This record gives sequence, structure tokens and C-alpha cells, in this order.
Amino acid sequence: MKPSHEHEFEAAPGLPAPLPASERILWQGSPDWRLLGNEAFHLKTLSIYFALMVMLQAVLSWDASLGLSKNVMALLTSTLLASVALGLLALTAWLSASTTLYTITDKRIVMRIGIVLTLTFNLPFSRIQAAQIKSSKDGKGNIALDLQGPDRIAYLHLWPHARPWHLKQPQPMLRALPEVANVGSLLQASWEKGRHTIDNSSLSSHSGSNSLRAERKSIAISSTAMAQ
Repeated sequence: MKPSHEHEFEAAPGLPAPLPASERILWQGSPDWRLLGNEAFHLKTLSIYFALMVMLQAVLSWDASLGLSKNVMALLTSTLLASVALGLLALTAWLSASTTLYTITDKRIVMRIGIVLTLTFNLPFSRIQAAQIKSSKDGKGNIALDLQGPDRIAYLHLWPHARPWHLKQPQPMLRALPEVANVGSLLQASWEKGRHTIDNSSLSSHSGSNSLRAERKSIAISSTAMAQ
């Protein structure tokens, strides 16, 4: 799972080298930048925070002796600074989404991430022991990948494509996918179809549950809903 810095020399979009003849691409996609901005860069939360701060400034710092124009100018200055900060964060979210490409083949997941420094992570199915899907009411969501084995990817190398707060054992995450349920189903089907290539891999389904639990050393996919 070593990263490569080969975006400009890609053999195909999202792939630093040609796939073997026996392997094929099943799906490619990128994050929704608005959802990525709200989840990873907290644009919505910060917008509310800045709005409350400007309102608080208007209440606590209003000085009638300065006149209307100077008081309004102070509020406009604060609003402008907040807007610039939010605009830069939104631009970063857009750049992060537009330079990211997730690829699912019938044998692996490939993550090409990075704005200035591009990294490509190759995640074979044999190194993924579980996947957790979180979806919202509009069908968008994330897929977190739980890796097995001693190798780990540094959290800072992955961010914002990492499961939040999993610092000790970072989990790569396919973030802000527009149709996460379809991607999750495709990923599960690929695992099941290729399970003969993974040592001791057998998925068992439990009735009455929306998740698949696996035996030791096998792959489990669980699905949960997240609030908008």
C-alpha cells in the first residue's frame, strides 16, 4: 500500500500504471465538493458560527456615539473577513474533490488524492477486512475501509479522505459519494465474486439485518444511516 506520486504520468485516469489484462475497472468517481466541504471542512458549521459572531458584535459593540456609518462599516468588515475565510475553505474543498478520483476494480480499490502533492494508494481486497457505509437521506455518504495487516497509512497522508478521529489506526474513506448505496453494493459484489482470491474469505448474511458479518479474516460490510 505504498503511495506513488505519478498523477501527471498516469497510464489511465486515477491509475499510475496499466491494469493487468485479467483486471477491469468497475467504477470510478469523485467526492461531491459541497458535501465534502460541509463534512471535512465544516463549512456549514463555520458559516453559522461567523453569523452568530457578527450578530454578537452588532449587539455588544454598537456605539451610538460613532454614528450609523462607522458601526455598519465595522460589521461589514467582519462580514467580509468571514466571507473570505469561508470562500477559501470552499475553494479548498472544491480543489480537493476535483483532484480526487476513486477507482474500484474487481481486485482492488485505488485512491488518487491530493491537490499539490498527488498520492495514489493501492488497496487490494485482500488487505481490506471490513467496510462501513454511512448514508444520508439524499443518498450521499461515505465508505470507510478497515485495513488488516501491519501496514498503515498515516492519517495526515489520507486527510480529508480518512475516517474522522481514527488516528491510531487510520481508515481510508471514500468520502462524499453522490450514490453511496450503489457504490457499496458494487463493492460488496466485487468482494463476493473475487473471494476465491482472498485467503479464508467467506461472507455470511444474517436475516433481518442490513449488514453482512464475516468470519475471522473475512470481509464484512455494514451499513448505517447518518443524520444530515
